[in-house]
Amino acid sequence: MDKSSIGGVILAIAGILAGLLIEGGNVGQILQPTAALIVFGGTMGAVLLQFPLHTVLAAFRNLTHVFAAPPNRHDPLIRQLVAFANKARRNGVVSLDADLHSIHDPFLKQALMLAVDGTEPTELRKIMRVSLDSTAESEERLPLVFESAGGFSPTIGILGAVLGLIQVMQNLDNIQEVGRGIAVAFVATIYGVGIANLFFLPFAGKMRLHLREQHQRREMILEGVISILEGMNPRMLEIKLAGFVDHSARQPKERAA
Repeated sequence: MDKSSIGGVILAIAGILAGLLIEGGNVGQILQPTAALIVFGGTMGAVLLQFPLHTVLAAFRNLTHVFAAPPNRHDPLIRQLVAFANKARRNGVVSLDADLHSIHDPFLKQALMLAVDGTEPTELRKIMRVSLDSTAESEERLPLVFESAGGFSPTIGILGAVLGLIQVMQNLDNIQEVGRGIAVAFVATIYGVGIANLFFLPFAGKMRLHLREQHQRREMILEGVISILEGMNPRMLEIKLAGFVDHSARQPKERAA
């Protein structure tokens, strides 16, 4: 699990609840099913109106990456590409055909298959660049789902507060009902602003970082396969691909050495 994401959620919720309790409140005051139904239902309805269902479902499936610790996938990929370069240097690029069945990354498999089939480096770059740009454009919609939800929920919260106040106005003759109704009305605003700033917008930001890392990985694959096809020295290839890795990710390894 990603300690940063888990710790952030716990710290945010604990800080808000601690502030509530210090001021003499209790958790029951902000547990209002009606307000939650208005805010969550209204927000999800607006999101589904803006985005296709498959995009919304894909965005929620990608939430696992927000809470999962990012694996160090760059170093194994560099080693794999350097091994392919060594094999191609000894036996030719066609010899890599035997390794295609063991490759699970579809982008790497497609690029290497084109290289084995004798595609020119320029043409291979054009073909894979179309696939790269198309995938990036599709993935860019996923964080937008949560960014839109973060924009809708505060407004829906205000709508819930207004609905609550309308009910209050109908019971002005009962002062106890007025006080309780006003409290319930403002809980909807808390829900709307809270889920936007504590969950939806941070989810979108973290997801955008993860998708950027995936795009960078595909860029590395493309440059690696083209370099293999051009006959680059494996040692030079390793240095070239290391340039794609973030300096902060390489720093622990350098200190260990």
